[in-house]
Amino acid sequence: MATTAVAGLAAAAQPLTAAPGVRVQSSVRPVVVSSSNGYRFKNGGTRTCVETAFEQMMRGTDVLDALIAGVNIVELDPLDTSVGYGGLPNADGVVQLDASVMHGPRKRAGAVGAIEGVRTPSLVAKAVMDSTDHHLIVGKDAQTFARGMGFTIEADLNTETSRKAWLEWKRRSDPLHYLDPNRREAALRDVMLSMVADGFINENHIYGTINCNGVNARGEVCGVTTTSGLAWKIPGRLGDSPILGAGLYVDGEVGAAGSTGRGEANLFSLCSMLVVEEMRRGRHPKDAGLDACRRIQRNTIEKRLLNDRGLPNFNVNFYVLNAKGEYAGVALYAPTAGSTFAVCDEKGPRLERVEPLLEGSTT
Repeated sequence: MATTAVAGLAAAAQPLTAAPGVRVQSSVRPVVVSSSNGYRFKNGGTRTCVETAFEQMMRGTDVLDALIAGVNIVELDPLDTSVGYGGLPNADGVVQLDASVMHGPRKRAGAVGAIEGVRTPSLVAKAVMDSTDHHLIVGKDAQTFARGMGFTIEADLNTETSRKAWLEWKRRSDPLHYLDPNRREAALRDVMLSMVADGFINENHIYGTINCNGVNARGEVCGVTTTSGLAWKIPGRLGDSPILGAGLYVDGEVGAAGSTGRGEANLFSLCSMLVVEEMRRGRHPKDAGLDACRRIQRNTIEKRLLNDRGLPNFNVNFYVLNAKGEYAGVALYAPTAGSTFAVCDEKGPRLERVEPLLEGSTT
């Protein structure tokens, strides 16, 4: 089956390179990279995010449209509790979603934050980019904007799985509200880890998110990030995903970078922009991404955010590609065999190992 898929993708790529009037930079290697959920979820179909995005891109679809078509699969899949429909809700049990898009060739961007009732916030973010002079619309006004643009608004985006996880969190965490405030955060972290251990939530979905970036044979670079955000967050909280330069940054002449993991750590340093600027200076995507990880490590000094080794007790991942099609996935930690990111190119879709900055795990 893998061989068939690769052959199909190679066949899809052929018309673009042979088509008359299409200017192709021979030095560019078309590729799509994403967080690992871009390879795992199909929403009942036959193709993953990275497969869909790469195939559409190679057929001549605008790169951003292709990437959004890919992440829509994950946004709509109720099995992925980190994005879109069925994403883990906030502390009040409400699913609030964030997304951003950036179009390298057009030098345009759009984003939405804390939007409720729309399963595909990435499409709303694109509507902000295409139909307004703004970059970011948030909260109830983002929903009003989406309704005005013709999106279906639903009363509740919880699935049975996400609601069950939230109810279990409430059951376990409510008694903790009366603890000494200095102990409460550590206790809540213990609750989260115990829910992971008991199978209520996927460890990788605590912070949510899918980031997907691509470059086509013409060297056109785009990116999209979409998420349900931090599980059980304070209502209205925005992480890094909808913030340009943090959860996503694209420069059409240089490349793209996006992230998953602890958004607050990434926001403080605007690391996706840092990664792109390092690539502008000639750094390889892997080296640029690891530089961002080093900055996060240096900026993490609060005791509550450090483990017993004095290192960050959380993870942040970056998915990076340059305008030539070189790419990398990096992270603070890559403690397990499942510490991977998704790739699709002429060789077909696959998972590759994330390059870590630090040894061991967050604990």
